[in-house]
Amino acid sequence: MSEKKPYQVLARKYRPMTFEEMVGQKAVVQTLQNAITSNRVGQAYLFSGTRGVGKTTAARILAKALNCAHGPTPTPCNACEFCLEINGDHSVDYMEIDGASNRGIDDIRNLRELVKYKAMRSRTKIITIDEVHQITKDGFNALLKTLEEPPENTVFIFATTEFTKVPATIVSRCQHFEFRRVSGRDIIDHLAFVARKEGLTVSPFGLGLLASAADGSVRDALSLLDQAVAFCGETVDDDALREILGTVNRELLFEFSSAILGGRSDEVFPLVEKVFDSGYDFRAFGKELIQHFRNLLLVRSMPRAEDVLLFDADEMNRLRAEAQKATDEELLRYLQALQAGEAGLRFSSDPQIALEILLVKLCHFGKLVPIKDLLREFEPMKKAGQIPPPAPSRPSSPVASPPPAFPKPAPAGEKAPAFPRAAPASERPVSRPTGRPAVPPETPRPAPAGPPRRDAETAAAVQDSNVQMFLRAMKGRVVSVEPMKGLRNGEEE
Repeated sequence: MSEKKPYQVLARKYRPMTFEEMVGQKAVVQTLQNAITSNRVGQAYLFSGTRGVGKTTAARILAKALNCAHGPTPTPCNACEFCLEINGDHSVDYMEIDGASNRGIDDIRNLRELVKYKAMRSRTKIITIDEVHQITKDGFNALLKTLEEPPENTVFIFATTEFTKVPATIVSRCQHFEFRRVSGRDIIDHLAFVARKEGLTVSPFGLGLLASAADGSVRDALSLLDQAVAFCGETVDDDALREILGTVNRELLFEFSSAILGGRSDEVFPLVEKVFDSGYDFRAFGKELIQHFRNLLLVRSMPRAEDVLLFDADEMNRLRAEAQKATDEELLRYLQALQAGEAGLRFSSDPQIALEILLVKLCHFGKLVPIKDLLREFEPMKKAGQIPPPAPSRPSSPVASPPPAFPKPAPAGEKAPAFPRAAPASERPVSRPTGRPAVPPETPRPAPAGPPRRDAETAAAVQDSNVQMFLRAMKGRVVSVEPMKGLRNGEEE
């Protein structure tokens, strides 16, 4: 009875073997290929970027390109003994070191001793240190001289996810390549290729969900696809994929946006209860709702939003129909309010109440009246003389006495008038004590103020005809007042 071959995860099975197979790193690939072709390979490289974008993969391909039996060549054959040894991770001249486990000065000293010896079988000795930022300060200092003048035919390749933690002395001795996040379109195309090779059925919407959850990492996208296949089988269902990824049901997001854009605050509380019953975290749901309104604003503003959003045609049409319920300015106001309320939702002791308050507030945004529209309604009344002009504003503080006048400058050719000079100390009168200190007269205290008459003044103001007219016009309306620009300190609005 033959033993079953162990399963190999998709991230390892479909790991790129040549530069052409790398996804989303065109600039890095082209530079390395040109360096190999023109025989301008550096002595040290630093690959930085987020997880799963191809840093260590590029290091392995570069090692094969330099040591291939048909090279050095930018297209390694992956069939000669040198390429097979590197692929199988048992080459004596290719060392892959974990910087987190070998980070001390003693580890770096041992590495320096190994580097002194030339390559035993291959053309070039390659030293790759992954997560190089984990090395200690003393370890980096011990590596500086070797990195600056390495032995012949020795290449160092450093990989890190936290470039800012690598000392500048190390960076200055390396050629730095920044591996960028892979775009969603490139990840979708790569997932579709893998699905065809594996005989899997995944909808375009499901591929978009996987690409969005991967956040620019090809390895994460393949790992999530592996997880989905383990749960669903060869046919990956969209609803099951949402459950695996923990993403919010888009039907629920559309229910919320419809209630908010329609101003139906009575629907907020049942919908929030539905969020709770579905098991979603309120803080995570708030982020999803922000992303949903961002999609609505993007669809409302861009003629070809499908170039940016990873949705199919049906989902794009639904977003466009929902976005037509509000203007660009209104959607921007909703999005700004959601973004501002997300911090309070994140730090609230009761996120459910914080979410309900925020959503009810959004439902009342439709009642906002710009102040310019309100003033436009009173313009005919003002022209007819029904609204008296505003009274001149009184100064808030008594007018200070003018400063003492300084002498005017003398005309040309005349002597400038001199300032009055203080008398010398010998000529000043001297006060002598009389034997008993003078007692200043007692200042009478002001009488306590009487009861405030604010209520009577308010009642009298309400009876004014202009105030009555303004209250009738403002009944049941909310005014949106934006701060005026250009006001100086002390100037009344």
